[in-house]
Amino acid sequence: MNDEYDLKRFVAAQDPVYVDALDILRKGMMCSPYIDFIFPRFEDDLDVPTGGSFVIRSLDEARAYLAYPVLGNRYRECVRALSWLADREVSSVFSATDVKKLHSSLTLFAEASDESVLREMLDIWFDNLADEDTLAQLDLTA
Repeated sequence: MNDEYDLKRFVAAQDPVYVDALDILRKGMMCSPYIDFIFPRFEDDLDVPTGGSFVIRSLDEARAYLAYPVLGNRYRECVRALSWLADREVSSVFSATDVKKLHSSLTLFAEASDESVLREMLDIWFDNLADEDTLAQLDLTA
């Protein structure tokens, strides 16, 4: 598979901890150290240095991420795990900073695809509102 965007950096970060991260997520929590490479977001969305090597730089890269078999399947699996937590407040699962990161990530990947599960999580936890900062950076706002 062509890896034009060096997506294997995400695979390398996820491989040793993915099972643990998914288990933690299914229990209704999320570890902050995992969020940047489990739920990547658009570059410069948050001024948090730890996310630097795990940012997505374009909608095309986001599409490539979802099309990359391991990464796309893992992202969908994690979002589906979130859907089982729909009766909880997002702030009970994620820290305030991580809520912002999740909102940004869901917005990015929802804009990059037509996958309903992504839009459903935006609806459930973010009142069907996209993250305005992410949209502005993607030049998708009016």
